[in-house]
Amino acid sequence: MIPVTILLSAALFSGAAAAPEEGFISLFDGKTLNGWTLVSKGSGVGYLVEDGKIVCPSNGGGNLLTEREFSDFIFRFEFRMEPGGNSGVGIRAPLAGDIAYSGMEIQILDHGHERYQGWLKPVQRHGAVYDLIPPMADNLRPAGEWNEQEIHVQGRRIRVTLNGKLITDADLDTVTDPEKLKKHPGMARTSGRIGFLGHKTRVEFRNIRIKPL
Repeated sequence: MIPVTILLSAALFSGAAAAPEEGFISLFDGKTLNGWTLVSKGSGVGYLVEDGKIVCPSNGGGNLLTEREFSDFIFRFEFRMEPGGNSGVGIRAPLAGDIAYSGMEIQILDHGHERYQGWLKPVQRHGAVYDLIPPMADNLRPAGEWNEQEIHVQGRRIRVTLNGKLITDADLDTVTDPEKLKKHPGMARTSGRIGFLGHKTRVEFRNIRIKPL
């Protein structure tokens, strides 16, 4: 099914309140989804704003993407999820297609939950460049607790730091399998949108900011 794009704001949200770190700008005003575009994948409520958080509820989801595009950047945010929570962060993403393939996805997943045991692949664990490069470490806090995450994208290198620990240090040029390259044309993209990729489990996000490089 072709996704339906819902433009939530005609203007770019530039982040009027500066984040505390030098060079970072806020991507979320804490009250509205101005500056974001919701790409619906079907029925459900999409995303909500609750108490200064962007929330994907258990009956929501789809792709919530920035209206602005970024190339190289440091993206910081906090998240917490319900047990078994499943989401992702799209990077260098287009509006169309499954962003794990048309762009790239950094996995957000409560990978220790029983529902994933016995079949989950390393390239599907939290922090993975989804289906491409697995994390090298794990520092995920239990479901219901807040986590701090940083995604540093520069050229062909992607680094993910979770709660102060580097868990993924990926060089996209190490992916040489022709089938993977064909399946993931988004690996070749040099810029695009950033966003949250919800899958009908409750995941909350706050303190969302970025430093373009």
